[in-house]
Amino acid sequence: MNELRVTLVQSELHWHDAEANLQMFSELTDPLEGKTDLIILPEMFSTGFTMTPEHVAEPEQGPAFQWLVQQAEKLNAAICGSVVVQSEQGYHNRFYWVTPEGDSQYYDKRHLFRMAGEHKHYQAGEQRLIVEYKGWRILPQICYDLRFPVWSRSHNDYDLAIYVANWPQVRNHPWQALLQARAIENLCYVAGVNRVGVDGNELPYSGDSALIDFKGHGQLQAKPCEVEVLTTMLDLKALDDFRTAFPASNDADSFTFL
Repeated sequence: MNELRVTLVQSELHWHDAEANLQMFSELTDPLEGKTDLIILPEMFSTGFTMTPEHVAEPEQGPAFQWLVQQAEKLNAAICGSVVVQSEQGYHNRFYWVTPEGDSQYYDKRHLFRMAGEHKHYQAGEQRLIVEYKGWRILPQICYDLRFPVWSRSHNDYDLAIYVANWPQVRNHPWQALLQARAIENLCYVAGVNRVGVDGNELPYSGDSALIDFKGHGQLQAKPCEVEVLTTMLDLKALDDFRTAFPASNDADSFTFL
């Protein structure tokens, strides 16, 4: 399949209120039935970006995960976003990926935002994940991961990178610039989905969600500070043709993670 319809859901979040958030996202995504292939929600979409996971964490494959399963089947689209999860190892900022067939995978955030103390409350992930869907190879990432290009480096193993975030408005320029940089350097599409509104710590978010193409051009750009649900079509053949004409990855430095 050459084309993939991707939907970015830029929204506010109800602080520490999973029930209200899931209801809100149901209302935002229900109209998408039959109109998209992939729906992307923000980071910690059921709670907001919180450093008190003990108050809001759900068990593995808990209520927010079950809601994702239901929405994927109902809308006939893959759906993804991150959730606060508790396992036997501790708390995780966990990116869930769910398909309409009920298949699921997850990625735990690798780079924990120490300036907010995230590393003191959550367990860092140790492995990247690449999912395959409708002929596309997709790399899930979470917020602060965006600042670390080695972790995002393509080895010709993905076509679309997804960054879900609660990225504050005060740093919106780096957010926009780094999304563009990751697309250019990895010869891939990049989707960045960020929240809007003000969180429980009185921190404002402007969203600035975007879909960047493999040349670094903005294919889709959400309005700042507004709730928006935006869909665009990605073209795999156009990406492959560009990689063939401009095979910069052939000259990339080789390395392995220690």
